[in-house]
Amino acid sequence: MLNIGLVGLGFMAATHLRAYRQVEGARVAALCNPSGRHLDGDFTNVAGNVGATDPVVLDMAGVKATKRFTELLDDPDLHAIDICAPTKAHAELAIAALQAGKHVLCEKPLARTSAAAKQIVDAAAKARGIFMPAMCLRFWPEWAWLKEAIAAGRYGKVLAARFRRVAEPPGWGRNNFFNGAESGGALFDLHVHDTDFVNFCFGRPRCVFSSGYQKFSGAIDHVVTQYDVPGDAIVHAEGSWAMTPGFGFNMSYTVNFERATADYDIARGKEALKLSEEGQLPRVVAMPVEPSDGYVGELRHFVECVRSGKASSVVTTRDGLASVEICEAEERSVNSRQIVTVH
Repeated sequence: MLNIGLVGLGFMAATHLRAYRQVEGARVAALCNPSGRHLDGDFTNVAGNVGATDPVVLDMAGVKATKRFTELLDDPDLHAIDICAPTKAHAELAIAALQAGKHVLCEKPLARTSAAAKQIVDAAAKARGIFMPAMCLRFWPEWAWLKEAIAAGRYGKVLAARFRRVAEPPGWGRNNFFNGAESGGALFDLHVHDTDFVNFCFGRPRCVFSSGYQKFSGAIDHVVTQYDVPGDAIVHAEGSWAMTPGFGFNMSYTVNFERATADYDIARGKEALKLSEEGQLPRVVAMPVEPSDGYVGELRHFVECVRSGKASSVVTTRDGLASVEICEAEERSVNSRQIVTVH
């Protein structure tokens, strides 16, 4: 059994706890939160914007609960650390866990700056444990389907792709999220999913042109980016948490291939992914029952990587760094109103 210590006990921790129920061979054996909140394992008052919504109450029998992260590092019975803490703490926590010989899963973004993200990359390269950035979108069934369709050239090359992830302001963790200097605003915390997915499907953009605005965090709360990608498909993405309260959350994509158009909208539920092919009636693309969402697939993959002793080939440490570097270029583009080269 892989014993996991979870640090940071907000919405994402509740999401991971819910997903671990469907991951064989792993158990959350410790909880850590410096504030002391949710150390009793009761997350019933925690809600988020996507994924399952059933209440989470962890059976604390045999589960360590502590405010001190060092207690997790010093525990030889804990094999892995799952970091769900605020972005500003990622580098310090990840590096300490890697140096302690633990396997590490770290939520996105890898860090607020590429300089801090590089420190994690360097520590992971020297560590004996597995390190994996938690980029759940790469494991989301409809998005994994899209990646495979693009890579296989199943419908010809991509002519254009549009990704959209928009929401009302987060109703949780506002002390962190509303401090844009630390969270990076929606650009780094929400839009980073699509930035990473663009990099995953099309390769590292040569340059970006972004427009956006600040609303409440002091950082970019709404962004629209055009990516200049290898292969010259027209690719753009919109990310926001600046919608009026009551709007809720939506993620979607439309990808136009030479011989088909794929359209996904989470609001359609079981009919979320629709495909229109030349010479055929439009149809709903059915997804496998398992994994039910990207979090389950992501955590299952992490556990498999630890068991095999092989780093992930789906999402690497450098992928986590790349997403931060591209987001930084987008931030510079918004502020300068210029096209920015991605270094």
